[in-house]
Amino acid sequence: MRHRKAGKQLGRNTSHRRAMLRNMVTSLFAHEQVETTDAKAKVIRPVAEKMITLAKRGDLHARRQALAYMEDKSVVHKLFDQAKDRFLDRQGGYLRIVKKGVRKGDGAPVSIVQLLSADENTALRKGKGR
Repeated sequence: MRHRKAGKQLGRNTSHRRAMLRNMVTSLFAHEQVETTDAKAKVIRPVAEKMITLAKRGDLHARRQALAYMEDKSVVHKLFDQAKDRFLDRQGGYLRIVKKGVRKGDGAPVSIVQLLSADENTALRKGKGR
């Protein structure tokens, strides 16, 4: 029984799930969007936002923590270079999950996970009257 065990299993064992999340987060920051199922998109969001928070901190320890999690060193450097300018004034909510529909093969609900761009950050701030 799974009593008091938090987190989604996604039909995988622990090592497979962890490797999949690491690959998907790395791909998200490399391509700025990734298409996946709804369940995986909801699991990716907190992990990706934690990586952005590390990048906003920007110190050596944060960089080493991100390098330990993400698969590609160049993607980490890209994230740390861009995150300061892109998300400096924003306190969370760095991602957007857009529902796309269902996958043809198995009928799984599919979503697109996107990073917000810098101009969307300023437009959203101005729209709320801040």
